[in-house]
Amino acid sequence: MVTIILLLSCDFWAVKNVTGRLMVGLRWWNHIDEDGKSHWVFESRKESSQENKTVSEAESRIFWLGLIACPVLWVIFAFSALFSFRVKWLAVVIMGVVLQGANLYGYIRCKVRSRKHLTSMATSYFGKQFLRQNTGDDQTS
Repeated sequence: MVTIILLLSCDFWAVKNVTGRLMVGLRWWNHIDEDGKSHWVFESRKESSQENKTVSEAESRIFWLGLIACPVLWVIFAFSALFSFRVKWLAVVIMGVVLQGANLYGYIRCKVRSRKHLTSMATSYFGKQFLRQNTGDDQTS
């Protein structure tokens, strides 16, 4: 049991700190300020032409497939342990569900936030272009 929990913790750390950043350009963490308040930070890598080449579509799909499949597998293990009355293994399974679910939740929040950021950047860019066009037309008239 201890070995499985240690391996789960190592997997959580590796997916959160290494794999997510390298494979899909997303990362998240918790920051506690001087007042003791907890702040969750969700980041996505800024896209450029070179970085788009390093993050392949296949790697991204593999990452998301593994990230979604693991919590589902742990939930199946949880029901199996519950219905077979193996209560001692239920603690390990709950730990697996919590750690894998936390990673899934964090990366979904990163993905949603990056889409909102991309939309706001596009809106801001087109708004600036519209203003430049309209102010440029007024000066030439």
